[in-house]
Amino acid sequence: MKSDEEYRALKQAIHQLNESKQIRRERRGTIGHLHTPQRLVGVLEIKKQGLGFVNIVDSDVRIFVAPRFLSTAMHGDTVEVSLFAQPKKKKDDGSLPEGEVTKVLTRARSTVVGTLEHSRGAYVVVPDDRRMGADVFVDKDQLAGAQQGNKVVVQIESWGVSHSNPQGRILQVLGNAGEVSAELRSVFHEYQLPLGFPPEVVRESETISLEIPQSEIDRRLDFRGEVCFTIDPEDAKDFDDAVSLEELENGLLKLGVHIADVSYYVKEGTALDREALQRGTSVYFPNAVIPMLPEKLSNELCSLRPNEDRLAYSVFMHMTPQGVVKDYEIRETVIRSKRRFTYEQVQEILDGKKKELKADDFAEKVRVMHALSKTLTKKRMKEGSIDFDSAEAKFLYDEEGKPVEIIKKVRLDSHRLVEEFMLAANRTVGRHIGLPRQEGNPKPFLYRIHDAPPPDRLKELSLFVSKFGYKLHADGGVSSKGLQRLLEQVRGSEVENVINEVTLRSMAKAVYSEKNIGHYGLAFDYYSHFTSPIRRYPDLFIHRVLKEYARGASLDHVREIQRRLPAVAQQTSARERVAMEAERAGVKVMQVEYMKRHLGDEFHGVISGVTHYGFFVEVNDLLVEGMVHVRDMEDDYYVYDEKKYALIGRETGNQFRLGDAVNVKVVRVNPEEREIDFVLTTEKRSSKRTKRR
Repeated sequence: MKSDEEYRALKQAIHQLNESKQIRRERRGTIGHLHTPQRLVGVLEIKKQGLGFVNIVDSDVRIFVAPRFLSTAMHGDTVEVSLFAQPKKKKDDGSLPEGEVTKVLTRARSTVVGTLEHSRGAYVVVPDDRRMGADVFVDKDQLAGAQQGNKVVVQIESWGVSHSNPQGRILQVLGNAGEVSAELRSVFHEYQLPLGFPPEVVRESETISLEIPQSEIDRRLDFRGEVCFTIDPEDAKDFDDAVSLEELENGLLKLGVHIADVSYYVKEGTALDREALQRGTSVYFPNAVIPMLPEKLSNELCSLRPNEDRLAYSVFMHMTPQGVVKDYEIRETVIRSKRRFTYEQVQEILDGKKKELKADDFAEKVRVMHALSKTLTKKRMKEGSIDFDSAEAKFLYDEEGKPVEIIKKVRLDSHRLVEEFMLAANRTVGRHIGLPRQEGNPKPFLYRIHDAPPPDRLKELSLFVSKFGYKLHADGGVSSKGLQRLLEQVRGSEVENVINEVTLRSMAKAVYSEKNIGHYGLAFDYYSHFTSPIRRYPDLFIHRVLKEYARGASLDHVREIQRRLPAVAQQTSARERVAMEAERAGVKVMQVEYMKRHLGDEFHGVISGVTHYGFFVEVNDLLVEGMVHVRDMEDDYYVYDEKKYALIGRETGNQFRLGDAVNVKVVRVNPEEREIDFVLTTEKRSSKRTKRR
């Protein structure tokens, strides 16, 4: 070895190879090749086309399994997969190793949601989820009163052998397939969301007293005499955060973020706690919510209702007018909210249009809060935070609960005000535990982390935006500031939603972890989730941990926290993913139901995705996405150009590219598949691709 520097580089390389499980350490310091076993264990992922991929446990290895080698395995099952002899291939050709499923170790689900059909004397349930791969046969005496065309829940009794279909019995009839109520209930069952609380959980919640003991009030900081208030959506029932602001004599601003102290009522190890961890989060649908906690807690005991004493966990931040936190306190408090504001009411104060609101007792405080929030936003953007202004849809319903109107939600300054204050509190809590760790105080904690985007995805994103005349230099990685500059460039253009969505897909997913790597999207070195314990288990868990550390947790207790952290992080991250997928499915149900009333109607939209079998169109303002199939484009034979993200006519040369503006007509709606089909009505309109300066 030529130098100490080269020796250190070698040690680092060996360490990295060992950490990524590419080598193994032998006795006496020798290093050996890591033998790859022919049988591996992983989780099966089946695409809608029927192709299988096994993601190997505790590894980045991914095995391709052709449909004929899936045996009886279904999407989500934990399986044993046997590797085939792999052909000699060129270096880095991107192909995956191949294998076959030899054993199903754990079934992901025992029930399936689908539509009952009767054909050739046999009853079958056709799963809603195409990835299930097989219909379920049901004997006539196991129908439980279900009729052809019903949406049902079927219990799998036998998975069959080899490629035979599973058999089952019907547990529940959800309604007629295609009806909005039945389709929404099918989403609940598809994602295995609990519709009620177990009896022991309900009993436990009912035994909790509504009265706050005087001894508990005495030991807390009494904030009831100070001004604080809540700002929430108009239809909100659980108010889990309140805010306060005081101008100090030294010129600093004392921002208070007061969070419902759920941990006082939900003790570790109780039935309530176990159920909350299992659910992980509340799940929000367009016209319903599946809460993490029973209503007595979420809407009564813990909700920071106006003019009622409530227990809270508060973060007080002493800030300069420039938004720099100079000092802070995290205290258990008792508060009394002085007012319940909606976002719209606060916005009307800020706009100064209504005389009665201009003279509101809290109007001046709201305006000072708004000024501080604008300063915090500007500071965060300057530091590299990415501001995704993702569009959301709101539905208006008739008396039967069917959507009659879709409104694009507007992000108000009042929304930003609350967001900034919550971000500040979450960041302060993360730094409160994280920063002392660097000084030799290794306190275990649950962080909210967000990794940098993978380089290959950034290159794809760079290529993608270049098609619209925008630049993103991806060589050597992209800083969060670089991505924010891109989003600022596209803001206001017709392709804003498309580029926002593709940029989001390019990024890693934010997760919970006991290992802090910072938050790329927010450009925060430490970040946690502290502000929503009514609807997120990580926040509840963090409240408990903070209290333990404030009381001086014993070494044994610290070790117990450390032991539990990985499991809590994994469970809550997984439940968050399920909730997001279920919420998207619920929105799709309502969008499809809305479009059923608009068969034959024409809309203007933007091409939001291109494939070899057609292209997706997002209808402007409605945020409804449907497909124009190649089979319905009869004027030419179209070829898919992957590099151009386009379908190109072989004879005419007509091109339909990502981001192009088009006019379409609704021709088919399939509620069971949650699909909408369009056809083109006229020549595509010229796309507004000019950059906004």
